[in-house]
Amino acid sequence: MAPKPKIRTDFPYETRHEDVRIPMPDGTRLYARIWRPLTDEPVPALLEYLPHGLTDRTAPRDWQRHPWYAGHGYASVRVDVRGHGNSEGLPGDAYDPLELADGVAVVHWLAEQPWCTGRVGMFGISWGGLNALQIAALAPEPLKAVVTVCSTDDRYDNDVHYMGGSVLAVDMHAWAATMLAFVCRPPDPRYVGEEWRETWLKRLEAVRPFVHTWLAHQTRDAYWRHGSVCEDYASIRCAVLAVGGWHDPHRDTVLRLVEHLPQDRIRGIIGPWSHQYPDRGLPPGPAIGFLQETLRWWDHHLKGRENDVMAEPLLRSWISESHPPATVYEELPGRWVADPAWPSPHVTPVTYGFRGAPVVVDSPQQTGLDAGRFFPFGNDADLPPDQREEDAHSACFDFPVPADGAPIEVLGRPSVRLRLMTPAPTGQVIARLCDIAPDGSSTLVTRGALNLSARYGRDRAVEAQIGEWESYDLDLNGIGHTFPPGHRVRLAVSSTYWPWIWPQPDAAGFTLDPAGSSLTLPVRARTTDAVEFEEPEQSEPLGVSHPGTLEEPRPERTVVRDVAKGEWRLEVDPRYGGTRVYPDGLEYTEDALETYTISASDPLSARTRSNWSIRLHRPELAWDVTVVTRSEISCDADAFLTSDEVICKEGGEVVFHRTWEKRIPRTAG
Repeated sequence: MAPKPKIRTDFPYETRHEDVRIPMPDGTRLYARIWRPLTDEPVPALLEYLPHGLTDRTAPRDWQRHPWYAGHGYASVRVDVRGHGNSEGLPGDAYDPLELADGVAVVHWLAEQPWCTGRVGMFGISWGGLNALQIAALAPEPLKAVVTVCSTDDRYDNDVHYMGGSVLAVDMHAWAATMLAFVCRPPDPRYVGEEWRETWLKRLEAVRPFVHTWLAHQTRDAYWRHGSVCEDYASIRCAVLAVGGWHDPHRDTVLRLVEHLPQDRIRGIIGPWSHQYPDRGLPPGPAIGFLQETLRWWDHHLKGRENDVMAEPLLRSWISESHPPATVYEELPGRWVADPAWPSPHVTPVTYGFRGAPVVVDSPQQTGLDAGRFFPFGNDADLPPDQREEDAHSACFDFPVPADGAPIEVLGRPSVRLRLMTPAPTGQVIARLCDIAPDGSSTLVTRGALNLSARYGRDRAVEAQIGEWESYDLDLNGIGHTFPPGHRVRLAVSSTYWPWIWPQPDAAGFTLDPAGSSLTLPVRARTTDAVEFEEPEQSEPLGVSHPGTLEEPRPERTVVRDVAKGEWRLEVDPRYGGTRVYPDGLEYTEDALETYTISASDPLSARTRSNWSIRLHRPELAWDVTVVTRSEISCDADAFLTSDEVICKEGGEVVFHRTWEKRIPRTAG
């Protein structure tokens, strides 16, 4: 069992917190909670800014870190985005210009407070990490430093929407459905008073499912370029500490940031982690003293202290040792390494050519059911199991690691060149890199996908040339992994990957010519590096309780095969939090179930469904609100068919009910 973070109460400063409303230029007030050290001296401010509700959903996580920062001499501030949580205003699209303009206004407001030195930092994970980068690219003068965790620099090809130009069925839908449920939650009357109901009803009238917009932009157009800081890295003028995990889909952002930002204001850390802060102790570990590491960052860039944080290597990475396949690891074997630059002088591309006669690859539609969760959160069923069944549906090319030779250590993004001939104008290719042990077990190392129509760029869709050989290049996601002697490096190629990748309507596989195909690995010379982190610690927890239930918990991931119909169904319980009771009396319950269905031989049978139920209950106020949402996507040859429904109840009475039915043409997806 991985050690839990140490709980700290002996801080240099005593602290207090207060809730305030921050005025925006148009008069809208954003709800904020500010933890401050008890001192007469002004201090720098740290901002975390996101839409998930600071008095309910993120409160336990917030209490792990904001009081810790305050105890070390910072005003640590958590703000709800406009139209979410307890903030006023109407919800907009994810990362829309108003959200970012509000963020800039909050930065200036913090800098102008008498208790602030005028210097501000931003930090966050996922949504909060991304808008920290986006606001840094707008360059408000008081913003001097950012810590971005598990975030993306490319909203189109490295977020929850598309992968290699293909629609991400698994999270395009699941995250859109999750946000539909989240945005429909009401403000809390304990904190906003009687105005909660009017604010809520106005908000509900403005709600629109994100998926309508996301599916309407199937190539990397101006919609996706907005907010993608990879469009202009030079616009980021403040210091950036970029942090990711090899089991998080956004980890390539760290590699790109350390490559493109000036070395005097960027450092990167990539650990073995899932989509979580690295101090939380959630699988896979080991966890690190992340708060202490960021404190060094803030002290240098916001307080001007001369410490050694900028003397650290440009990139510190965890390289895992080989491990048997499993859906959860408390801790992975491996070690930390240091690279002074990126691309690293320690890394050399090594190309392996394929051998054999041309082979037809026409994978059954259910290939990909063992892909694991797109966003692992540290749950028991998150990671990919043994890949042997997936390998059986793929063309596999193995490269032995000599038993009497040295291990092959990989760090960075492997790449693949494939010579293909297709019988249809559309299709996809998926490449998985696996570690094959002597007993035949297959551990997924990393993967990549390419929509064949995106081979000349994600900003256009160019149909494949039927019956003609073409070369297709794709990068796999970055990884740090060691293939030991006696193992085999396997590159497995399939034409389907459900439910990660939405199948093309007329895809019929392809023929692969090994003579024109190759795998290139970023092979790192083995070095001895002195990389150390402190043990994880946090501030005293909020004290949320999790009531037990007599009901049997349903499995996290279940695969059901209907033999007669030839149909496969994957059911996923995302296990975001269940029921919890807060010290202020709030009872908060979430229940969600995602379903992905497909027939083995019919790409048009693909269907996703997500059902959500959220209840917020305050017995002392006789306040009881329920939000129920149902979302579904299906398809025909020409369009995606989306269906969404929202039902909101107060005290058992329906106060809002709306459905949306939309047909969205398939232009590239």
